[in-house]
Amino acid sequence: MKFSGVLFDLDGTLLDTIEDLAESMNSVLMHHGLPPHSVETYKYFVGEGMENLVRKSIVPHACTDDFAQILFDEMKQTYRMRWNLKTKPYDGITDVLLSIKNAGLRVGVLSNKIHDVTCETIQYYFKQVEFDTVIGHRDFKRKPSPDAALFIAQQWGVAPERILYVGDSMVDMQTATNASMVPAGVLWGFRDKKELLENGARYILDKPLDILTILR
Repeated sequence: MKFSGVLFDLDGTLLDTIEDLAESMNSVLMHHGLPPHSVETYKYFVGEGMENLVRKSIVPHACTDDFAQILFDEMKQTYRMRWNLKTKPYDGITDVLLSIKNAGLRVGVLSNKIHDVTCETIQYYFKQVEFDTVIGHRDFKRKPSPDAALFIAQQWGVAPERILYVGDSMVDMQTATNASMVPAGVLWGFRDKKELLENGARYILDKPLDILTILR
């Protein structure tokens, strides 16, 4: 195999989280008399961490630093109460993860989601998968910084160019490129093929099983 490991984004790649994120944020907005957004709109708000999601959700004239911090704190509390109401793994993704592990490859998750929430989410939805590494936003700069991705490669003892990086957004493709990993963009997530290609995707995946085809 030309790959020794696979690194996955979380939201929009392993899990369809968009409804719980959208409904949580809309609840916070409406509590403050601000307009809610559609689920489709939230697909373009997510991907750069919850703080940025909050800022993008607030109407520009109301988006002061202090107000954004208040809503960020409320969003964290609200999402922690409802993060698993509608969220679910994408069809077939768990079997693909198990197949990758059974083939002897390293498997990891790198997300801009808050680290503790990332770990809790992975444990809840993928109990049967033994991930080698799970990292959310805590100690490293957010993606598309390559810092966390390169840390994982070093931890695994694998050259970055032998790691397939699977994600659904330009942030993921940029992260893979910045870390000298191989970017693979998925079409079952939150963004489209055009965005993925324009940001460096070397592979475009229509369904989770396509990952195994690449690895073979």
